[in-house]
Amino acid sequence: MSIKVKSLLFFVLLSWTVAGQTSLQVRVLTFNIEAGAVASLDELAQFIREQAPDVVALQEVDCHTARAKVPANRNKDFITELGQKSGMLAAYGKTIPLGTGYYGIGILSRFPMSKIERVYLPNLGGEQRAVLIADIEYADNRYFTFACTHLQHTSAKERLAQVDTLNKILQNRPCPTLLCGDFNARPDATEIKSGMKLWKKLCSDTPTHPSDNPKAKIDYIFGFPADRWITNQPLNWQVILSDHCPIGAIVEMKY
Repeated sequence: MSIKVKSLLFFVLLSWTVAGQTSLQVRVLTFNIEAGAVASLDELAQFIREQAPDVVALQEVDCHTARAKVPANRNKDFITELGQKSGMLAAYGKTIPLGTGYYGIGILSRFPMSKIERVYLPNLGGEQRAVLIADIEYADNRYFTFACTHLQHTSAKERLAQVDTLNKILQNRPCPTLLCGDFNARPDATEIKSGMKLWKKLCSDTPTHPSDNPKAKIDYIFGFPADRWITNQPLNWQVILSDHCPIGAIVEMKY
């Protein structure tokens, strides 16, 4: 068989495989980075690069703050630098002003993001929280929604209100959705067991906090609608780059 014929046959088979795909595999990472209190942006970016994720949800992300306890990361735009250092596109959602800058949540993606929005969640007296939502264009005019959040740590009542709002915002979107973040609630908590019951949990129940001796599972990856998502492989790391352990998953989205 000639090289030309072999090349043509390979192209035909490849085209048939792509056209006949019924699912998309996505490598997901979520990580509360503790505002850079433990690791430098170079160290965090190196960890992200090594995992080769498609999408990343980050919590406790500073932007031009001047925290006295983190001199190595003072006055830096975390999400922009992490995007540049990891070779990914970046989006930022401010939750509160802090010092000379902002504190919030971020998304990194190796795919283009066609639409990005930040929505504040209910505040019953605690720190303002939000969800950052991006429509990820993984192929020409084909999308899934990726959302990052960080819920209140001091009040179960407030977390329940925040989960209720997340459900109202995200369950009516036209694309399948991944929701990741620090929920500050264990798997048996009402806000997870009941509040997230219509979602598919795509991560393991391995504890994620504190990173030096993990005892509590409070970081999650969820998919909606539940029947559109499959976990192919949960990913867990015990690394001391924050007070949280990062978690991930290789997931499959059914078309």
